Amino acid sequence: MKSATDLAAMVRDSRQSAQEALQEHLQVIDAQENDIHAFNAIDREVAMETAASIDEMVASGRDPGPLAGVPVALKDNLCTRALVTTCSSKILEGWEPPYDATVVERLRSAGAVIVGKTNLDEFAMGSSTEHSAFGPTRNPHDLTRVPGGSSGGSAAAVAAGFTPIALGSDTGGSIRQPASLCGVVGVKPTYGLVSRYGLIAFASSFDQIGPFANDVRDAALVLETIGGHDVRDSTSIPAPMPNLSKALDRGVEGMRVGIVSELLEGIDNDVTARLHEAAAALSEGGAIVEPVSVPAVEYGLTAYYLIAPAEASSNLARYDGVRYGMRSEGQDVAAMNAATRRDGFGDEVVARIMLGTFALSAGYYDAYYGKAQKVRTLTRKDFDAAYAKHDILLSPTSPSVAFEFGERSDPMNMYRCDTCTIPSNLVGDPAMSVPFGTGQHGLPVGIQVMAPQLEEQRMFQVAAFIESQQPARNES
Repeated sequence: MKSATDLAAMVRDSRQSAQEALQEHLQVIDAQENDIHAFNAIDREVAMETAASIDEMVASGRDPGPLAGVPVALKDNLCTRALVTTCSSKILEGWEPPYDATVVERLRSAGAVIVGKTNLDEFAMGSSTEHSAFGPTRNPHDLTRVPGGSSGGSAAAVAAGFTPIALGSDTGGSIRQPASLCGVVGVKPTYGLVSRYGLIAFASSFDQIGPFANDVRDAALVLETIGGHDVRDSTSIPAPMPNLSKALDRGVEGMRVGIVSELLEGIDNDVTARLHEAAAALSEGGAIVEPVSVPAVEYGLTAYYLIAPAEASSNLARYDGVRYGMRSEGQDVAAMNAATRRDGFGDEVVARIMLGTFALSAGYYDAYYGKAQKVRTLTRKDFDAAYAKHDILLSPTSPSVAFEFGERSDPMNMYRCDTCTIPSNLVGDPAMSVPFGTGQHGLPVGIQVMAPQLEEQRMFQVAAFIESQQPARNES
């Protein structure tokens, strides 16, 4: 399949029609979707209408935009007008929002063709896409294994060739971790660089929207399209979106790269080997590579699983059976509310709501939530110290390659999947996963590139170089 960049150029130059491009991708979906289950909904009719309108624009000499005719998949927690948005939860089954999320508006304005909504762990709470009310998504590289999560459907859609690009959301690693397990590029931008308007909230101080793509150039193009200030999001940074594409060919000569020592603990040997190979390639490219300590990241997992559930318990209080979504019957309002939430939420969501409510309760707030926020501040200070001496930080994205379904049924084993990714969410810094060879069973390995806030150009510069040094497939 063509890259998004190449496909858009071909559509704009009339070398291929948007309708032909869409049909090609729909054929791939038809052949494999029953096995992979990347989508919760496919919007064929509207997608074809959109593709036809793009072809009409090209025929009349107008430019449809930088993503002209490119099929796109959207994580099913992004609001789409007149198209179901469920968060893979029974409580929102069948709900059609009356508006588009800002990122959806910007994709449409850039000429993208929305193909459908992708599966996820319910309300983005999970690391495997096993916790969906509509069944799991399977990894295109091995159908017996998970694609990662929570944006597993989006990662799988790109990896399977269903769409060249997709959007996901990243609260504790939910873009980068599935990107690593599925062998695609996944980006979590600086908090506030991409509008959250129309993203159904999990943990509002962590959530960010970002792209999946098959290569770094496509990821840069998509981020340039969806990023930038939005007055409808109070946390949106009032600054223009930087040009990322112009940084991709600069190389890494003289750049200072730190390998985060604390994020090498508990990592499988095959993943560690690929990280060291990436570091060696950076060194050969002229970068200065050395170990660096960011001590507070050791407490990142603990802090995250107090703060994020606390925010979730507040955000998910709106699902009460009154305003929207499903409603279960009860003798009175209180009974109806309790029955709706009991019937509508899955076990993982209920567990996190309970944990968050406990952390915020009287007598425990200071002992748990308050201390977790202090760890968050300490993590910021430690990252600042590391970035004072290094331009970029490096780590594995995931501790392992994709694991089998049911292999991590113990919650703590599952939560540890996000050990390397959570720290960047705690502090709001940008980070991305770049595929770099394979590990056990020939499955993809991802390298995480981290940068200071609003230094996406620097991050993409290094990511592009790492991508260019891809090793041959390794069946270790």
